[in-house]
Amino acid sequence: MPSTVDTPPLAKYFASTEKKTRDKAIKNLATFLSEAPENALSKTEMDKLWKGIFYCFWMSDKPLVQQALASELAELLLTITSTTASLAFLRGFWTTIVREWNGIDRLRIDKYYMLVRRFVNASFRLLIRINWEEEACKVYTDILTSDKGPLCSIDTRVPMGLPNHLSDIYLEELDKALTSTSEQTPKPAPIGTLLDPFISLMAQTPNATMYKRIESSLLEPLFDALDSPPRSDDEPSPKRIRRDSGPYSDLIANACFDDPQYGNISDRAELKKRLLRRVFEVASRPETKDASRRKMYALWKQGADEAEEDV
Repeated sequence: MPSTVDTPPLAKYFASTEKKTRDKAIKNLATFLSEAPENALSKTEMDKLWKGIFYCFWMSDKPLVQQALASELAELLLTITSTTASLAFLRGFWTTIVREWNGIDRLRIDKYYMLVRRFVNASFRLLIRINWEEEACKVYTDILTSDKGPLCSIDTRVPMGLPNHLSDIYLEELDKALTSTSEQTPKPAPIGTLLDPFISLMAQTPNATMYKRIESSLLEPLFDALDSPPRSDDEPSPKRIRRDSGPYSDLIANACFDDPQYGNISDRAELKKRLLRRVFEVASRPETKDASRRKMYALWKQGADEAEEDV
């Protein structure tokens, strides 16, 4: 097997039935991606590489092996020293997952859900490491929403299971990433920027079930968490692990709408107000589907009415 950093390991080694061969391929890939120039792989080469990685994961058949391999693959995003190269690797991941998803059988689907979760978490940790740099965040949201992305609103080939799964895990993994960061004072997470792909998908999807999943699994739990008052510092608590014991506590304690570079952490009421305003703005766009527009206006009005009641 080639081990030089001048070329990536051949895709066929990732799909080997021999675990030692697959492990060596992963190690060589980590070395290659860490030391290679930013544009070392063309799109075609990246697609070939990821097809091999996909079937490497397909061949992992024991839970502990699957978990370890999923973590090793996701951690490659952080092993790569160039942010541009990391995001190119992430784009290759999502392109492959979208293309291959419908071919995953029911016996393997759970481990691919796990793989997606690991990559979502690692993506957030990558963005935290670079302090939510604006251009990188734009590339990240473009990866999710562009052609062959899992949240692309105009590509009917995107399997519904992917945006549904992302709606379920997105905020949970963002909260975990903020909890696990080694930064003493990380820049606040730009929650408005990170949720834009989902709000845009709500506006454009012709699928009422998908719209409902995003609203019920993503936005409504976040709004509920923002409505919950933070616990007072002098209130007794058996465990002082987190600053607040509610859902998404680390996220809410360290979030802004879209200006992390200024270090401006938004309070709960202001953050909810601005998120609702974004829902209203997207609902008002001419390209928003009429059925979605009505539901998004209703969501905004409900939130606005609740805010008035709290005054």
